[in-house]
Amino acid sequence: MPAMLTLLSAAELSAQPALAAALLSLNNAHASELSWLLPEAFARLIDQAWRAQRIGTADALLIALDETADYGSPNYLWFRARYDRFLYVDRIVVAPSARGRGLARLLYENLIRDAQAAGHKRIVCEVNVDPPNPQSLAFHATLGFEPLATERIHGGAKTVRYLVKPLD
Repeated sequence: MPAMLTLLSAAELSAQPALAAALLSLNNAHASELSWLLPEAFARLIDQAWRAQRIGTADALLIALDETADYGSPNYLWFRARYDRFLYVDRIVVAPSARGRGLARLLYENLIRDAQAAGHKRIVCEVNVDPPNPQSLAFHATLGFEPLATERIHGGAKTVRYLVKPLD
């Protein structure tokens, strides 16, 4: 059976506390790659998202913001200082039990298609270099993401590589 991709809204999270808890748990289980969120911050992020989408209840999650979001992440602000218009993938995560099924690729393919239809020219993101995340760097390269810069953030506690995927 093919994976079912579902758009996600803050209203849905509010109406379905078990869904909200499952998705927050998925996020926080991968906090070193994504960042830890409290329930209120997670709901606010979903509310601001240009696109939030999930597969299954909590098999996979992608949250993307555009340049109009009120978001204080140093990574998001790095892109906003450089581009007038963009889609920023704030987080993409696949549960360990759902890996190897192409779910991250499906989430990205849907995002890319919708971004192109909306006239976006680029999708941007960052991937950890320290602590290392070589699987994510390799995955993003297969999708056509190109490196822009490497920066130390959070007082030098983390190093990230900024990536861009031009949409032609």
